[in-house]
Amino acid sequence: MPLKTTLYLIRHGQSAGNAEGRFGGHSATPLSDLGLHQAKITAKALLKERITVIYSSDLKRAAQTAAELAALSGLPVNHTDIFRERNIGVLEGLTFDEAEKEYPGDYRALVDRNVAHVITEGESYRQLVERVAKTVDEILEKHKGGRIAVFAHTGTICFLTLHLMGALNSDTVCTPWIVTSNCGIHKFEFRGRDNLRVMSLNDTRHLNQTSGSDAFAAR
Repeated sequence: MPLKTTLYLIRHGQSAGNAEGRFGGHSATPLSDLGLHQAKITAKALLKERITVIYSSDLKRAAQTAAELAALSGLPVNHTDIFRERNIGVLEGLTFDEAEKEYPGDYRALVDRNVAHVITEGESYRQLVERVAKTVDEILEKHKGGRIAVFAHTGTICFLTLHLMGALNSDTVCTPWIVTSNCGIHKFEFRGRDNLRVMSLNDTRHLNQTSGSDAFAAR
């Protein structure tokens, strides 16, 4: 029987930018106080999953979230810019209302999930997929039989999930949006690269200790 490899995609905790309703992009925005609390709770939940290797985007909000699991597990974090959020160029740091007013074309293409649209001074969703897909395949091969945690961002996780599920092809124009709440967890099992089981999407049950709708902070 093929080795079972488990992949966890975890969004970072609430960032200061999330709390203000701003696009994060490649900015170095840190976790908010709530985000740090979410990260600690998530680390405890993931510790029970017997994670064997940790990867993380090198952006501060993801790295801070990954650091909590590293502290509990004793595992090092493999930081990489490959798992960064989509480069949203001129929209970075703007509120959603500001983005819609100042750059309506870029904003509309983003919220419509136009796969090919390259944001001014940024990248397209398709370029995002091209950036992460090869690295994930390499990680799955390198850690075959392992339990792999990858800390990343809402857009990165959404489009990586679509890629893993075979929902993207050369003719894809627009896609659905797979919601990932702050510290939401997607879990996949592989028994060979083409034998994928989706175990859970956006699992936030571990966040019941956080207050109200804060556990489901806006992207």
